[in-house]
Amino acid sequence: MTETCPKCGLPDDICVCKTIAREEQKIEIRTSTRRFGKIVTVVDGLDDQDVDISDLESTLKSKMACGGTSKDGTIELQGDHMRRIKDVLVDLGFDEDLIEVKN
Repeated sequence: MTETCPKCGLPDDICVCKTIAREEQKIEIRTSTRRFGKIVTVVDGLDDQDVDISDLESTLKSKMACGGTSKDGTIELQGDHMRRIKDVLVDLGFDEDLIEVKN
């Protein structure tokens, strides 16, 4: 017998809750300067109830070829990745219209 999703009640293999959750996330991307002038790209606005932030952090770090961390619902990536990160998030299933890139 297959497991069922607690949210929608459908079997796990056809459950769309994770896909819908990714499409509803309003994400803000900005850069910040840390100690010694180091630039960090910050991905904010993720709901840790709907999205596995540590898994997303790991995926972003491998796609961007950088280090980083996640804490308090935000992901910090070492370096300036403003040009590519929106495309990578769209490829991962997030809605392009809900991703805001701030300079």
